[in-house]
Amino acid sequence: MKDLEVPKIHTIKKTDKETLEKWFRLMSIGRAIDDKAPNYLKQAIGWSYHAPYAGHDGIQLAVGQVFEKKKDHMFMYYRDMLTALSAGLTAEELILNGISKATDLSSGGRHMSNHFAKPEWNIHNFSSLTGNHTLHAVGAARAIKYYGEKAVSFSNQGESSVSEGFVYEAYNGADKEELPVVFVIQDNGYGISVPKKDQTAQRKVANNFTGFKNTRIIHCNGKDVFDSMNAMIEAKRFAMEESKPVIVQANCVRIHSHSNSDDHLLYRSESERNYVEKYDPLAKFKRLLLRYERFTEEELQGIEEEVKLVIKTAHRAALKAPNPDPESIYDFVLPEPYPAEKYPEGVHNEEGEKIKLITALNETLKAEFRRNPDTFMWGQDMANKDKGGIFNVSKGLQQEFGPKRIFNAPIAEDFIVGTANGMSRYDEKIRIVIEGAEFADYFWPAMEQYVECSHDYWRSNGQFTPNVTIRLASGGYIGGGLYHSQTIEGSLVSIPGVRIVYPSFADDAAGLLRTAIRSKGPTMFMEPKSLYQSPKAATVVPDDFEVPFGKARIRKEGKDLTVLTYGNATHLSLEAAEKLEQEGYSVEVIDLRSLVPLDEETILKSVKKTNKVLVAHEDKVFGGYGGELSALITEKAFEYLDAPVKRVGSTYTPVGFNVILERAILPDMKRIYDAAKDLMSY
Repeated sequence: MKDLEVPKIHTIKKTDKETLEKWFRLMSIGRAIDDKAPNYLKQAIGWSYHAPYAGHDGIQLAVGQVFEKKKDHMFMYYRDMLTALSAGLTAEELILNGISKATDLSSGGRHMSNHFAKPEWNIHNFSSLTGNHTLHAVGAARAIKYYGEKAVSFSNQGESSVSEGFVYEAYNGADKEELPVVFVIQDNGYGISVPKKDQTAQRKVANNFTGFKNTRIIHCNGKDVFDSMNAMIEAKRFAMEESKPVIVQANCVRIHSHSNSDDHLLYRSESERNYVEKYDPLAKFKRLLLRYERFTEEELQGIEEEVKLVIKTAHRAALKAPNPDPESIYDFVLPEPYPAEKYPEGVHNEEGEKIKLITALNETLKAEFRRNPDTFMWGQDMANKDKGGIFNVSKGLQQEFGPKRIFNAPIAEDFIVGTANGMSRYDEKIRIVIEGAEFADYFWPAMEQYVECSHDYWRSNGQFTPNVTIRLASGGYIGGGLYHSQTIEGSLVSIPGVRIVYPSFADDAAGLLRTAIRSKGPTMFMEPKSLYQSPKAATVVPDDFEVPFGKARIRKEGKDLTVLTYGNATHLSLEAAEKLEQEGYSVEVIDLRSLVPLDEETILKSVKKTNKVLVAHEDKVFGGYGGELSALITEKAFEYLDAPVKRVGSTYTPVGFNVILERAILPDMKRIYDAAKDLMSY
């Protein structure tokens, strides 16, 4: 709908016949597919997940009708079949998704059926995790507002998903920033088998948010086409003209079971099932068209016959479509990174003044923000006067680039990561740097959105990747204790789809950060915070220094033993190597820098030369990243080993606060030295 200055009030009498016919046709096609979907599963053709929308017809038709393709942004949920159809997808496109064909617009068969999308129209691929896309919608709305476009971001969900904490974070953030986003709650009274009374004390869940200052709440009958149309027209007008969020609560009914894996006969009475069928929106709409003599019975029957032909044609075409190629599973795990051609090995020999690691990060951020005006950064406690984060890494950035590009986020880690994902969907030229949490230990609330970022590229069949660099102050040796001294890379590396880097020196920190920001796709940038101000991590940093992903750096060459390390442990390993050197041993120290992707070539070449390997890292030995390194060497270089691969790391405990406890837990130079000495004499 392009002209919303004078909203049109829709009623059965005031709506033109052409529009009524279009709506009836869409509703009939949608319902025919909705009813047909379970048959595909019975015939072993597909559609193994189907959440029927029957009972949501009015609101879904309306949302699709007010959506303007390639301008507005749409984030649907798994019950939004009619929304997708009303927004412009064809019956064939819906069926291609349902039976998971390679030509499915949403994911090429990689994602669950009933997850409809068309990214080229800004109808985004969305998650199965109910309600989490509300954060993405907020991020897209932030971009709409920043770039001054007259558009709206739509987010659809069921009422039970509003119980999720990240939904509150989305609503709260949209309210605080006054963003043009419309949250549509399709309330059918059930979350699978859980009745609404077990979700919230409010009969209408939208009323839980009446205290929000800038958010307007609109209630409508989601079963009624006209009430839903009028509500959505007004919601879009308000969101677009006032640049403020709207919550539309649409009262619906769920006529069938939650999905084809649910049986509502187990928890709904016969009287309740009869009640909801009585309020079937499609049947009501058809009765209105006849009662007010807008159509004859013959005219509607003619449309219904045409619909049958549409479904039959779409079905036949979809069945002929190709299936996904099993060899394609490795496609679109990660996009190609920035090539880092200026320093292809990520090393330099320049001389000059050494700078500290924190200065290298700060200066690199400023340089990249000057280079690309579409770069943004936000996080907690990072944009207050002269302060820039808890460690001042971002100091001075807001003063130079302004509060619209550098700003504080609520203390809500999921919100920080989720809105970065959403904002990056607006335009691929956008680059976002976030402090995922003030300390790595606090990142766990954001893991749900981290996982979203990790498989967006693969799940969308290469159509979208969040161009986001997540910075985390990591590790111990500061006397921080729980929530301030852990390092979490051992848990993160098991999740494919995110690059993970962990520098030890100022030049590598600058080079990797530059490459991460310039690259497409998500990067987890882990910063050893105890080295921020440490003289031993200070180096010369060339202007525009680049470090490619997957390139380790040999910090010390040797022939008797290979030490694989990164982060804080790099310096401890170098100290141990120097001591061993004085005793006549030759130790090679390899600073991995990049954990994902990993420089296997450099590792294996060194193993073949020294024949003995020690892995030294700060994380726990049990379950730590060293286990993967050990397995890699055992599988690919076993015949070159003269001793078992040995690991040094933290004890299998949390990191304690008292410095006595911390010293007992974290690895030190002596532990690395002793382990190396043992390997030498094996």
